[in-house]
Amino acid sequence: MFTLHCTKKLLDRIKQPIETAVSTPTTTLGNWYATVLFLKPQLALLVNERMLLPVLMPLSPATTMAKRFPEELATVLMMHGIDKMFIDREIAAMAQVQIAKTASRSLLGTMNDFSFLAEAYIGRGRGIASAIDPLSLSMRLADTPCSPIKYNSPARLLKETLSDVAQ
Repeated sequence: MFTLHCTKKLLDRIKQPIETAVSTPTTTLGNWYATVLFLKPQLALLVNERMLLPVLMPLSPATTMAKRFPEELATVLMMHGIDKMFIDREIAAMAQVQIAKTASRSLLGTMNDFSFLAEAYIGRGRGIASAIDPLSLSMRLADTPCSPIKYNSPARLLKETLSDVAQ
């Protein structure tokens, strides 16, 4: 079980009950934060609370986004070279999700930074026509140094943390 902390603009779209009391996560990666990116097509940006790992996925249909997220995360973790046994355990632990409002300004700032970078990477506003590949964009954003994790990148922190867990 984990909590998906959503921005108001995402909560308006997913139309799920909002929990006020957040439970302790049973997943290794912990809770996630999410927002919507108003691109064409619209994307959901999910960021891990502990490692700031970004995952981009299609928003539509918004009402099923939270249920579709674990499979999207599994794909991203496989692309990062994470052990399949860990991925299977993590996805199984994500069987239950509770939806809550955002609770961290720092994570909101990180999501804003990732949103800005995502738009820059796809060339929005520059007349560059390119198809959006959420997986490639997730991988590129994961290499971004982030000050909340001491200028480490989420991808590097993920590998370091999970190698410590495996030992």
